[in-house]
Amino acid sequence: MDTLTGLLEGPKARGAFLLKSVFNPPWSLRVEDRAPLSVVTMVHGDAWLIPDHGEPVRIRPGDVAVVRGPECYTVADTPDTPVQITVGPEQRCSTQDGEDVTETMALGVRTWGAGFQDAGSAVMLSGTYQAPSEIGRRLLNALPTILVRPAEAADNTLVTLLTSEISKDEPGQEIVLDRLLDLLLIGVLRTWLAAPGSGAPAWYRAQSDPVVGPALRLLHENPAYGWTVAELALKVGVSRASLARRFTEVVGEAPVAYLTGWRLALASDLLREPDATVATVARRVGYGSAFALSTAFKRVRGVSPQEFRSGAGPAAAPEAAQPPRTVVLPGS
Repeated sequence: MDTLTGLLEGPKARGAFLLKSVFNPPWSLRVEDRAPLSVVTMVHGDAWLIPDHGEPVRIRPGDVAVVRGPECYTVADTPDTPVQITVGPEQRCSTQDGEDVTETMALGVRTWGAGFQDAGSAVMLSGTYQAPSEIGRRLLNALPTILVRPAEAADNTLVTLLTSEISKDEPGQEIVLDRLLDLLLIGVLRTWLAAPGSGAPAWYRAQSDPVVGPALRLLHENPAYGWTVAELALKVGVSRASLARRFTEVVGEAPVAYLTGWRLALASDLLREPDATVATVARRVGYGSAFALSTAFKRVRGVSPQEFRSGAGPAAAPEAAQPPRTVVLPGS
């Protein structure tokens, strides 16, 4: 199992908020929903993504933008257009005067915005992950605030399909839309991680290292195993000292520290399952007891597993380095 597969096979949209928005210029929408992750693409017309901290980024039809929360941002026809509507928690929309227009601007199933559409209208699709799986937090924390991939053939197909499906109200429609959103997201992430100089995290780039790459795959394939540096080194075919030194140089942390972080990420994901107990999760991720997992969880995350499950306290340790604010990937 490669590192990206390990990170993305668990996280899946679960009832993501998807919407087709129609605007007539001038228009400006401020997003303050505090969502952890959103995907935005234009079907018709251009738009500008304007982060609170950073330069505006233009997105054209077929471009796919990933916006990492919880920072607020604005989407508008031009960077200078004053904000007209603010999107708050639970996707409630209000004018600058405080009027709630969530319902009055609804245009049908998952469609919202101006009351008419013509050749000059901007049509935007957006998908908001309400609570991304904790297993992807290591990747999420490494993402830039705004990541844009220019239009590609694969994206165009998905955007066309999403445009067709988003306004339907049929059995199982939520699952169809969730999976389409996942595919769009994964496509952008794969391009970002593969692009030279894009700021991809060290633990991902380490996959190609002849020593560290095989060790990472072993840890991801069987995180519950009682790995030691000596056994990892034996499997990889190098000395213990060589593996420890190389792993730390390439990944930025020692093998045991990396394994602990990966186990706790897995545990965090499993703890969200309604029938999971701390004891069963502990066994699945390589801890001998609920007490052992709770001790490690509290030490690294700052909260107990029970507190984490209830939403109390911080969710993850901070990253050592801040990711870049904005990345626009090269076109195909």
